[in-house]
Amino acid sequence: MLNDASPVRHATVADRAAISHTLALAFHDDPVKAHLIGGRSVSAQKVTPFFTAFQKIQLPHGHVYTTHGHEAAALWAPPGQWKIPFSQVVRNTPTFLKLYGWRLAPNLGVLSTLEKAHEAQAPEPHYYLEFIGTHPDHRGKGFAAALMQPMMDRADQEGVGMYLENSKEQNKAFYGRFGFEVQRELTLRNGPSMWLMWRAPR
Repeated sequence: MLNDASPVRHATVADRAAISHTLALAFHDDPVKAHLIGGRSVSAQKVTPFFTAFQKIQLPHGHVYTTHGHEAAALWAPPGQWKIPFSQVVRNTPTFLKLYGWRLAPNLGVLSTLEKAHEAQAPEPHYYLEFIGTHPDHRGKGFAAALMQPMMDRADQEGVGMYLENSKEQNKAFYGRFGFEVQRELTLRNGPSMWLMWRAPR
């Protein structure tokens, strides 16, 4: 759990812009994000509103975390709240259209595929790591590990699992340090692979 000495704290609405900027830079080389916008590198300016939209969805649940200087951030969904409500998709359609253009429709198909795989791989109550990222200038300083800890403590205390979709093969080892195990490798149509990972409570 969080304490006064922790480098991590709960995020608020006031943190939203800084967190969106950090995550946009963190995901600039993400292969799945690049695939969804047509195989190009992910422009931070273009993708920032995407992360703002997802914060609006998750902040009310109380599980968005950041470091004190916004060097890194993580968005979690609590048990039973991991599916994106259709009403939120509709509400944020203008944002998604600016990012994806005509690719929005097929990308919604990708979302459906991921949600079906999520249901199959994680039928038990669990916390879902939607996004975690560190500003490129601050990688390797332990911020991502610090962001994982409070939610692992909470999940273990409540006796529930944790689930994530890893979009970079080299990150399997990082998540493995925390007890996540690959349940399935999912290859997107004409796109990259993702590794669906589960952590049982301890």
